[in-house]
Amino acid sequence: MSTLGPGFVPAPLAQLPWKIILLIAAIGVFGLLVLYSAAGGDLQKWAMPQGIRFFAFLAMAIALSRVPEGFWAMAAFPMYGVILAMLLGVELLGAVAGGSQRWLDLGLIRLQPSELMKPVIVLTLARFYEILPAGEIRKFGAIWPAAVLIGLPAGLVMLQPDLGTALMITAGGIMVMFLAGVPLRLFIGGALGMAVAAPLAVNFLLHDYQRNRVLIFLNPESDPLGTGYHISQSKIAIGSGGIFGKGFLNGTQSHLDYLPEGHTDFALATMMEEWGLLGGFFLIIAFGLLVRWGINVGVRSQSRFARLAAAGLATTIFFYVAINMAMVMGLAPVVGVPLPFISFGGTAVMTAMICLGILMSFDRQNRKVVTW
Repeated sequence: MSTLGPGFVPAPLAQLPWKIILLIAAIGVFGLLVLYSAAGGDLQKWAMPQGIRFFAFLAMAIALSRVPEGFWAMAAFPMYGVILAMLLGVELLGAVAGGSQRWLDLGLIRLQPSELMKPVIVLTLARFYEILPAGEIRKFGAIWPAAVLIGLPAGLVMLQPDLGTALMITAGGIMVMFLAGVPLRLFIGGALGMAVAAPLAVNFLLHDYQRNRVLIFLNPESDPLGTGYHISQSKIAIGSGGIFGKGFLNGTQSHLDYLPEGHTDFALATMMEEWGLLGGFFLIIAFGLLVRWGINVGVRSQSRFARLAAAGLATTIFFYVAINMAMVMGLAPVVGVPLPFISFGGTAVMTAMICLGILMSFDRQNRKVVTW
């Protein structure tokens, strides 16, 4: 006989973190409203396919929450190896779309391995620092393996080219290194080194379109009808929304096609034109609560692996939100990072749901420990 929770709810359902699941659902439904409006009231164009993907991946996240914490630690290195091999496969056999080679065509689906690397790099480094003896954490042996683990996938992703994903893989890995206790002076030295190397990277390593995006970020008005068009129109859309917005389905920048990519990377601008500053506050608070919950899962975790992984996965979601919002408001270069659950497309939803599913797995383990 199955155990029943309060109100005769089966125990597996009663044990789920329903407050977080409902929060995720609220963000996702709000995103569907944004896409419905961006399509001019056409449900079939973007909102319907996005809704199917969203709820399918939400079900996947709930399924992942049932996976034992120990599995993620045991599988971290094998998953890293498989996805790294897939990234190599992208370079050799990958499908090209929009001038980028980022996908593996598996027949039924087209898979973007770089998206899977975002949570997996966090799990891999968390596992590395869990098995590393505590006395080694301040030595060089704690740094160079982690640097290699981060550098290999980030370098392969840069070749695709995909600067935004490469930055997120790097940021997620560095966050785990920092939380593991790697000396702060090394991060300061690395930051100074990056500041010195940045001009060389802009001039010699980035592709022309990436270099132009950086230059436009520094001076958006230099080419308002060319490379700077996205940022200029995004700022106009956000500013015209004011505090309360123009009202649902009443946006002009997106409906009149002045705002490029108003349903994908710049969906936030579409939303803020219609819902105003209040809509922006709702998203910031909602995502903030989501990230805060993830950090708290790490704080309550008993194992070093779970503590590092939970914090890293929560900050991966934070990086998604922070980079996209900064990009749309002109506070960062355009690097093609979508806003999870709001922007149209399945890759960001999939990655965020994988992160949340693993976090729910850790949370389930924490509640078991408390119960016992």
